[in-house]
Amino acid sequence: MTICVSDREVMEQDSEIVLSVERVSKKFCRDLKRSLFYGIQDITKELTGLRENSHKLRPHEFWAVNNVGFQLRRGEALGLVGTNGSGKTTLLRIISGLIKPDTGVVKVRGRVAPLIALGAGFNHILTGRENIYANMSVFGLSKAEIDERFDAVVEFAEIGHAIDAPVQTYSSGMAARLGFASAIHTQPDVLLIDEVLAVGDIKFRQKCLRKLSELRQNGVSFIFVSHNSESILTICDISIYLLKGKLIAYGNTNSVMIRYEQDLLLEGYEKQLGKMVLPKKDKNESLGLDIVYILFRDSGGQVIESPVTSEYAELCIGYKAYKEIDNIGIELTITEISREKGSVVVINSLIDKNALYIYYGEHEIQVEMPYICLRPGLYTVRVRVIKDSLYTLDFIESFKFTVEGKDAMGSSLFYQPREWHSHS
Repeated sequence: MTICVSDREVMEQDSEIVLSVERVSKKFCRDLKRSLFYGIQDITKELTGLRENSHKLRPHEFWAVNNVGFQLRRGEALGLVGTNGSGKTTLLRIISGLIKPDTGVVKVRGRVAPLIALGAGFNHILTGRENIYANMSVFGLSKAEIDERFDAVVEFAEIGHAIDAPVQTYSSGMAARLGFASAIHTQPDVLLIDEVLAVGDIKFRQKCLRKLSELRQNGVSFIFVSHNSESILTICDISIYLLKGKLIAYGNTNSVMIRYEQDLLLEGYEKQLGKMVLPKKDKNESLGLDIVYILFRDSGGQVIESPVTSEYAELCIGYKAYKEIDNIGIELTITEISREKGSVVVINSLIDKNALYIYYGEHEIQVEMPYICLRPGLYTVRVRVIKDSLYTLDFIESFKFTVEGKDAMGSSLFYQPREWHSHS
């Protein structure tokens, strides 16, 4: 089932569409002998015009890409995310023409330059100079055109000292730089980038990103594959989320990444309507207080699945106490999962000079937040109930939750509450 995160209306004329992928599917066989047999069988039947329906799977076959469709417009950057084995690289290979889809059509207006496994197409016996000519000629450039761009390629790759040495003497980073430099100087209309910016030092990666930004301003479109959420969010306006070959989400990058990260990181948690219920403890295992649930509520007291940036929310901690306890502190440590930047908020009621009193029985503690200042994304909060700042009565190691976004956030790292005034 395809789930559109946001419907995209076609505002531009058809001339702005540089890539159209229409209901594309590709299947593979896990058994080598059967795969060879099926290949011979398909070639024979195609030559005789008796090719069977490609929509059907034969024994040991599976869909690597299954009924995927989208459009890419001039100057647009599209992110492609999914776990390993979701079909990302297969889809790029279909678009680049390296493999043929079993069903569907790929329509391209202009030249496509695939940056898939940079340097993989080089002949390691040949020199860097010879590989530049061989590699760029594959993209359809004449010798005269390559001559014009040769110096720019070498300068960008920063390997002038080794340009006449065999590529087999290059480091992996040098080969990657040469591959990237060769591809971007073919003046493509569409760039396919598959995790290639993970190689090389940070200085060269930044140089690549600046070049991609320049190309995009000049009307070049690209599809960017990365497991780095920050890169996808920074570079791409729209994104696609693939799972086991199927298109799960397509639209605004922020919404797609939230859906992808939810599926990836929230699996296996008991979480209903934003409520995490803790397993019951035996009274003999308790230190006098047990957390029984944690959830978010809105300003009307209704349970919500996700708080929203810039809006009011309450983090509510349900507990069961076997006695009355005074001088209790609640410590919350909120961490942004996908950005790998560590804790972003640490608050403690005792530090706030607000010691709490715990009542006997089942009750609730609320932490009121007039504004959610976290940017949209996936977070985890660790909750500790502390007695006298000395020892922990109970804790939740990880309650995962999503913060939804609003236009008020912009590109900020956190939401700043504000009011605007104009005075005479």
